[in-house]
Amino acid sequence: MTDAAPRPATDPATGLRRGWTTGACAAAATKAALARFWGGAFPDTVSLVLPRGEVPVFDVTATRAGDGWAEAGVVKDAGDDPDVTHGVTVIARVAASAGGLVFRAGEGVGHVTKPGLPIAVGDPAINPVPRAMMDEVVAAAAAEHGRAPDIEITVSIPGGAQIAARTWNPRLGIVGGLSILGTTGVVRPFSCAAWIASIHRGIDVAVASGTPHVAGCTGATSERVVQGLHGLPDHAMLDMGDFAGGLLKYLARHPVPRLTIGGGIGKLTKLGQGAVDLHSGRSQVDLAALAEAVGDPGIADAATALDALRIGGAVVADHVAVAALAAVERRLDGTGIAVDVVVIDRAGAIVARAGRA
Repeated sequence: MTDAAPRPATDPATGLRRGWTTGACAAAATKAALARFWGGAFPDTVSLVLPRGEVPVFDVTATRAGDGWAEAGVVKDAGDDPDVTHGVTVIARVAASAGGLVFRAGEGVGHVTKPGLPIAVGDPAINPVPRAMMDEVVAAAAAEHGRAPDIEITVSIPGGAQIAARTWNPRLGIVGGLSILGTTGVVRPFSCAAWIASIHRGIDVAVASGTPHVAGCTGATSERVVQGLHGLPDHAMLDMGDFAGGLLKYLARHPVPRLTIGGGIGKLTKLGQGAVDLHSGRSQVDLAALAEAVGDPGIADAATALDALRIGGAVVADHVAVAALAAVERRLDGTGIAVDVVVIDRAGAIVARAGRA
């Protein structure tokens, strides 16, 4: 018997259900397929030891077998995280290889086409930790059945190509489908770490491909405006969101020639005032400080930064742009990165710019 829980547990820090990554699902599906390939029958469930010791149980579905192969699927449960891959079926087909462990991308799993990712160009987009998890599953099953661990694993996600169009994969140069991801096997709801990791991978691709100019924007509107203003390709657009600190800290260690920061006046006011997490629940605009900085006491009574812009006009917008630029340049001091800042209003109109445009 196992102490494993059949469903994702609740994260004590948030009260939300955790889920399992596509990498964990692929490893569990591999284990189920190997049971049929080397043992004779598909199990109804399989348990799996994840990198940090969790031992979840996965229901097995989509089982098929033929001459020299077997495949099984696991439906991904992302818990309470708004993960676009929640509910997909991750399928692993196993067959004998000519030697060693070989990974293939099946339907809905992408291939890497740009350098800078932890997987080589041309390889299936199956990340290192999921590969290691599947390697462990194969080694254990081979030992159990007295076989050599010479296995080809083809991972598929039906419908994955359509879902991938809503992810970062096209920008990262992953074509044809989704990535098989996960460093712990666990999806933590609304994970800041996962978002920041995506920012890091975007920077890695930009650096490796020699992209001369990247942009970090706080939302979809500012991203659209900045991309159109500078004529940037999709892979140059880093989905910064609220995580200015995560972007700037990583760029300080992995510099590019030029960076544009774009955003609404509220979030960029906070950035200029020293905040690096721009979420409304974790930082606030100091309207009194803004009023003092622009010499307009009436702004202290404004309801929001957007209201302050209405009251103070261009003076407020220009101050926000210059202050945000100074804050970014302090964090990138010594990197040689040329920075400019673009401030927009709610309608997407540019209200101020600063820096080396």
